[in-house]
Amino acid sequence: MKHRQSKCTRNYVVNLERLLSIVAVLSALLGFVSPTPAADPSGEEIIKRMLDTFYYGGKDQRARVAMKLINAQGNVRERNLTMLRLNVGNSGDQRYYIFFHSPADVKGTAFLVWKYPRADDDRWIYIPAIKLVKRIAADDKRSSFVGSDFSYEDISGRDITDETHQFVKREELDGRPAFVVESKPTTPMDYARRLVWVDAERWLPLKEEYYDTQGQISRVFTATEVAQIGGVWTVTGRRMANRKSDHRTEVSLSNVEYGVGLTEDIFTERYLRNPPARWVR
Repeated sequence: MKHRQSKCTRNYVVNLERLLSIVAVLSALLGFVSPTPAADPSGEEIIKRMLDTFYYGGKDQRARVAMKLINAQGNVRERNLTMLRLNVGNSGDQRYYIFFHSPADVKGTAFLVWKYPRADDDRWIYIPAIKLVKRIAADDKRSSFVGSDFSYEDISGRDITDETHQFVKREELDGRPAFVVESKPTTPMDYARRLVWVDAERWLPLKEEYYDTQGQISRVFTATEVAQIGGVWTVTGRRMANRKSDHRTEVSLSNVEYGVGLTEDIFTERYLRNPPARWVR
């Protein structure tokens, strides 16, 4: 009896070892053992998704914008405006219309952009004091937007192919998980490179540092407030600081709406001179 129990035990152990070996092999083949962590997205993938989220949320958008220009002495100048934006089809084309309500020296000024992927945008500005519509040359897109620390290009965005994009690392920024990407211009610009912190869940820019050719920080963009509006994550508070002049611009968006029914005819020279009252009141 003892001999039969011992033999059964040995057979049980052998069979168990074989079974465990088979399970181990199958688990390894199916990826159950030491799973490989998901690879980080590439720098270009991160920036593309960020641009889509930041600039293309919703089919269209209307917002009131309060802009503060603050100099090194703390003196403040204010701008109040309405911004309209329309995505045109599925090509990536966009239309922007910006109308200034105040102060008096810029009241009635209107700014129009026809944005194209992988081509120079068309930009116009209407100056009411001289009743002139001026086309903004492609080279001027990086100049100051109405005296602020934002450029014309910052307002409507740059094309992803204008820079190369390299993933740097993951890190936390102000309690948010973020990807850090280094972007370098493919043609000479007013900066040599920039570091971009992109929210790893909301895909919005949290911070951008622009560096000059000497490696010094020239400008810093910060998302100061983020809100979900109509299901769209939106940067409603923004700051651009010029480290060299100690000047900064703070922007606050209010009355933000998506899907309001904007049409292409609004984004024409006609409405630069005669603003569409329904949309900019």
